[in-house]
Amino acid sequence: MTRHRASAPVVGKAAEAGIGVLVIAVFTTTLCGGVVPDARTAAASAVADRALEHAAAGVEASVPPPREHARVVRRVSVPATIRHRGYAITATNRTLRLRHPTPGVGGTTPLVLPARVDRVRGDWQPGHRANTTWVVRVCTPESGGDLVVVLASRRAGDAGTRPGCSA
Repeated sequence: MTRHRASAPVVGKAAEAGIGVLVIAVFTTTLCGGVVPDARTAAASAVADRALEHAAAGVEASVPPPREHARVVRRVSVPATIRHRGYAITATNRTLRLRHPTPGVGGTTPLVLPARVDRVRGDWQPGHRANTTWVVRVCTPESGGDLVVVLASRRAGDAGTRPGCSA
């Protein structure tokens, strides 16, 4: 008398293994399709907020005490990339704005500057930042008047150009 009960456990084990693989596949798809990218975007957004606040602090600290003519060039260090992508910081109307290609990453922050600052302009653009330094230039225009704050980039080896207060 032969019994064929041996095949029943093999089918059961194959079904268990298939269910295990299915559970792992669903779990991996959930993580890679939604949870992990969302977490990366949230982390990148936090880094962008800190970079923007650090940039604003650098701009604000660049304004010298009151005197007739001022010329200041100050280096500002921020991360070269956020979420492995370049970004730009733009100054407009006493506000800094961080633009990033990833949706949900970026923002704005107001600049707290003394009344003697006439205007803030310029931007820090992404690119090959290995040889580029982001600087804040503060100067009194040749014609006199209030201070001008300019965001600019300086490549390694540049002698450093004048802040360009005329515009």
